Amino acid sequence: MTDASPQEFKHNASRSLEDAKLQRALLNVKRGFIVKRSLARSKLPEFGKLREEARAIKDHTLNHLDLYLEAYERKVVESGGHVHYAPSTADARDVVLKICKEAGARLVTKGKSMVSEEIGLNGHLEAAGIEVAETDLGEHIIQIRNEPPSHIIAPVIHLNKEEIAEDFVRIHRGLAPDRPLGTVPDLVAEVRAVLREKFLAADVGITGANLLIAETGSSVIVTNEGNGDLTQTLPKVHIVVASIEKMVPTLEDACTILRLLARSGTGQEITTYTTFATGPAREGDPDGPHAYHVVLLDNGRSEMLGGDFQDMLRCIRCGACLNHCPVYGAIGGHAYGSLYPGPMGAVLTPALYGIDHSRDLPNASSFCGRCEEVCPMAIPLPSMMRKWRERDFERGDPPLVQRVALRLWAYAAKRPKLYHALGATIAPL
Repeated sequence: MTDASPQEFKHNASRSLEDAKLQRALLNVKRGFIVKRSLARSKLPEFGKLREEARAIKDHTLNHLDLYLEAYERKVVESGGHVHYAPSTADARDVVLKICKEAGARLVTKGKSMVSEEIGLNGHLEAAGIEVAETDLGEHIIQIRNEPPSHIIAPVIHLNKEEIAEDFVRIHRGLAPDRPLGTVPDLVAEVRAVLREKFLAADVGITGANLLIAETGSSVIVTNEGNGDLTQTLPKVHIVVASIEKMVPTLEDACTILRLLARSGTGQEITTYTTFATGPAREGDPDGPHAYHVVLLDNGRSEMLGGDFQDMLRCIRCGACLNHCPVYGAIGGHAYGSLYPGPMGAVLTPALYGIDHSRDLPNASSFCGRCEEVCPMAIPLPSMMRKWRERDFERGDPPLVQRVALRLWAYAAKRPKLYHALGATIAPL
């Protein structure tokens, strides 16, 4: 569903509900993430306390973000790196392209990065004649399918392994057509072999960042495949593309949040790899890049500071709200027509692109409250979706059906006997 857009959400959702393959694939969300998160949460008695601490860390950082950005830049420069501020997606793309051109790059390897998806980086580099190879397994699959990710931590949650095997036979040329691709280990082994030559030949490696640490000038990535480490250590240039709200003050603060991140997202105590990168290789280092650049993207985030939607900037992209959302679980991510789907996307997308672009997304909720309940950063997602609904209504052009429904509800709500009688009649249905 690569042509989906937020303006067509209702149509997209209907198509998703009728897609039998998608419905089968979405069962993996319930069987995997939800159960595993619950088990991981139960094994950490101090989870609630950590949640309060993490919220306080992010609130403090956001309230003093300008100071921490300056402190972070100083530390990056001290370590031999460079920081580039990008007010818009176009600015971020241009900065990355300039660095790649100066490095004479012909091949770029990329670790998983939602921000690079947000700025449309791959297409921009490819238009300039630079090959881009996604090295995360899920991102590699959606790249060869020419699709956006359908989940912020599991890009191909909408696919079954049989569909992926068909894509590998179609794209990975020069391999035996009858090779075994019936199991996940088979698929992983093939991608590992295909990507090995890319890792060794890449001129530039690009990663995102789960966290940025002002105290040390470090970027942090969490992965389960190790591709992020190869991406940022083998090429001669490493570029980190991250949004400004990923900042935390200290290493200790980062560790507090990391204890919540994997447990909330994948149900792990910690991901297989948690990697801290601080500047380029130093004299005597056996490996590492010769140049280290950090591109800090704003793209509307600074406008959220101090407003109704600042709390959304606490998001650590764990995906827990998607995993527990009954709407997402029924239609998947592509139906939202936005890079950021589910409850977090229903708040963030209008903030970044405007409510007129995505007016249906804040309405894609049952308001059951599970998203806020499981969010490790205690983000009040339902109340912020309600605020977007109010703002959309205040614009003065809500759909006719919505206007009529609200008037009928208001009429009944002012008459308790009628309201309770209607409720008693409708509830069983």
